[in-house]
Amino acid sequence: MTDRPILFSAPMVRALLDGRKTQTRRIIKPQPVSPYLENGDWWDETAPGTATPMVLKAYAGDRLWVKEPHAHVGDNGDDHMACPDLTRLVYYRADDVQPELSRWRPSIFMRRQDSRLTLLVTDVRVERLQDISEADTIAEGVERHHSGWMPYSTAFYEADGVTPANYHLDPRESYRSLWNRINGFGAWEANPWIACYSLRVIKQNIDQIEKVAA
Repeated sequence: MTDRPILFSAPMVRALLDGRKTQTRRIIKPQPVSPYLENGDWWDETAPGTATPMVLKAYAGDRLWVKEPHAHVGDNGDDHMACPDLTRLVYYRADDVQPELSRWRPSIFMRRQDSRLTLLVTDVRVERLQDISEADTIAEGVERHHSGWMPYSTAFYEADGVTPANYHLDPRESYRSLWNRINGFGAWEANPWIACYSLRVIKQNIDQIEKVAA
């Protein structure tokens, strides 16, 4: 069992908090040629008759502490000594609190002691990105929208200019638009090999919970 950090955007943190997200997919680098599973480990057959172990971001039984967009009290001129809740020294962007804050810190800068979510990796598998099933797409945390699923990249909005007016009937199309939004235009179409991590969400700092087995 190893403790590792993992980055999430504010919308994906909300999905974790809401219980909608129990999977995450990450691109394998470098991309394997012919991955296969042997004795619980993933291997890459890089050439006929040879194989090398694949380097994944996490393995079953690992604990991941979530790094998310945040701000410390004092980052925006607020006086933590005057704050009525003196125990709360960190703001989390996913909470939609303190909307006047403008100096949000990117996820990568979150310290371990400021993390509030721990993810236990219960399963890992390697597959092509586009092999994702409808059930797994929903487990990735895509949001319902109108009578379908959220269009994460859209040019059609309601009168307020903010709320998307259209939606996808297929949740996989919703996830495709989300993947391209996060990873760049054409990222879905490239259909890379990814590692799919199944997660158990624990709403506590990693150092405040006892280590448990998967």
